[in-house]
Amino acid sequence: MIYTLTLNPSIDYIINIEKFIPGNINLTKSEYKLPGGKGINVSQVLNNLQTPNTTLGFVGGFTGNFIKKSLDKKNINHDFIEVSGDTRINIKMKDSSNESEINGNSPDISTEALKKLKVKLGSLVDGDTLVLSGSVPKSISSTIYKDIMTNIPKGVKVILDAKGEALLEGIKGKPYMIKPNNHELGDIFNVKLESIEDIILYGKKLLDLGAQNIVVSMAGDGALLITPTASYISCAPKGKLINSVGAGDSLVAGFTSAIYKGLDILTAFKLGIACGSASAFSENLCTQIEVERLLQEVKTTQIVD
Repeated sequence: MIYTLTLNPSIDYIINIEKFIPGNINLTKSEYKLPGGKGINVSQVLNNLQTPNTTLGFVGGFTGNFIKKSLDKKNINHDFIEVSGDTRINIKMKDSSNESEINGNSPDISTEALKKLKVKLGSLVDGDTLVLSGSVPKSISSTIYKDIMTNIPKGVKVILDAKGEALLEGIKGKPYMIKPNNHELGDIFNVKLESIEDIILYGKKLLDLGAQNIVVSMAGDGALLITPTASYISCAPKGKLINSVGAGDSLVAGFTSAIYKGLDILTAFKLGIACGSASAFSENLCTQIEVERLLQEVKTTQIVD
């Protein structure tokens, strides 16, 4: 089974207005609410790819109930741990010229809730895959991802998609794959990455720190796969960018689905690119039909060091 973990889920409240004027009353042209959080997005795409999975994490209050009911409607398995506070709400506002976000604070995660999570993760078995994805609430140590990898049963393959300190600490747990974007990779080492060679150089430094493989997403410029033995580049398929939210999570979902099914890492990389692009070219997260159409366009090239 594939399990995804979202420590910091949300309701994403997405609004569109004609032109935002600070200090005025602004009326929306359209609005909708979605269950949010990187791991939850991964689970939704896995579901669209007909890949069974269960999503884990912490939810609470009326907002947490909204997330559970939304996932139930989509037949997505979940096994959340209830907390006393309300799950946060993130506002994403788009007007004719800008896109802005206001992210809410997560509820406190108690020691008891963390113990319950440890018990759930302890029930995983050899052959399972665990996707650790997204930000860490302030009430949880930034070492949480490393701690999880240290304590889960052997034989569980871990995909890690985090940034900053949570990523650096998590790498120490030797995840099978990590997925920073090129900007996040540069931020880790406090450098500006100006070429493919720069990205590969600093990506390999993360291999030295413990990551087994790295996929570095580069938005419209495609992505890089860096392994201990070779590096590959894939250009993004052609299409009109409609919504970048969830594209990176879709890449993770496609990669994870392929690896779980026993496909080789280069095939997984290609499927991830197709999934990420399909979501970027759509208002919603990618569907299997969209992915299959784009997969034919994904080409990879090995980079000779």
